[in-house]
Amino acid sequence: MPEAVGQPDANPVAGHGSSTVADRSGEARVNGEGHAHAGNGASGQQPASRGGGTNGDAPNEVDAAINALWREFRERPNQRLRERLVLHYAPLVKYVAGRVGTGLPTHVDVGDLVQSGIFGLIDAIEKFDPDRGWRFETYAMQRIRGAILDDLRSQDWVPRVVRSRLREAERALERLGARLHRTPTDTELAEELGIGLDELRDLYGQLRLTSVVALEDLIAAGKDSGSLVDTLQDEDAVDPVAVLVDRDNRRQLAEAIAQLTERDRIVVSLYYFESLTLAEIGKVLGVTESRVSQLHTRAVLRLRARLTEQAGV
Repeated sequence: MPEAVGQPDANPVAGHGSSTVADRSGEARVNGEGHAHAGNGASGQQPASRGGGTNGDAPNEVDAAINALWREFRERPNQRLRERLVLHYAPLVKYVAGRVGTGLPTHVDVGDLVQSGIFGLIDAIEKFDPDRGWRFETYAMQRIRGAILDDLRSQDWVPRVVRSRLREAERALERLGARLHRTPTDTELAEELGIGLDELRDLYGQLRLTSVVALEDLIAAGKDSGSLVDTLQDEDAVDPVAVLVDRDNRRQLAEAIAQLTERDRIVVSLYYFESLTLAEIGKVLGVTESRVSQLHTRAVLRLRARLTEQAGV
């Protein structure tokens, strides 16, 4: 059985700036809106909103139900009872995930932290020993926080020793800046860290791994939209300007063709729309191929003149 982390019943633990509501036995009770109810020996104090206490017999009934659930789970542990305990103490996970998520990069989703914390809660339920006299909430919060931090570390591609050296370099820069009132040189920073210039340059090379910025953050700088999708070009997308220009050209061409003589319209229609040769058009019109060529040339000149006139309007 792992050692429980927390405070015994005789010393209520305050939750990081949050007030608690204690009953006459000294055990904290928290309502169901994001807080857990305390049980005798198997539960404890969780940050609660001020004025969030309850009156009447309802808290006693909840405490009795939770105590009975714990007793049954200790006697006959099974999946159904475990799930009921997880559901009851799930608000603890959301609370701890919110606290851990404060200060993390924006790309870290609190929902992912909650998922990691659920595993910590399950582990706490499995390993909790009420006979030690520890409060379950205090013990579980440590387990939940540890599970979240372990998951975050597992996703970090930068070794922990590099993170530690980064923090040392940042603190050294702050000390030198406050002392010198200017940006320190590499030589001064190396002396402050107690290393040589070559070691400092090697450290810079290692710290480059930590200087990773999301591409969307760079694109979103100074813009309303921060989505990378908005900046990608869709090569298959139709240019709306080109569509409008083509539609207008077709309209003008149709108007120009409509103003041709009937024979010129027939020649243009058969040649460009029906893909007939000049000889085939001559057979349709009962004229020679050279005459069709003359009619075609005349029709094209008239269309060009009409389109030029429309473009100049």
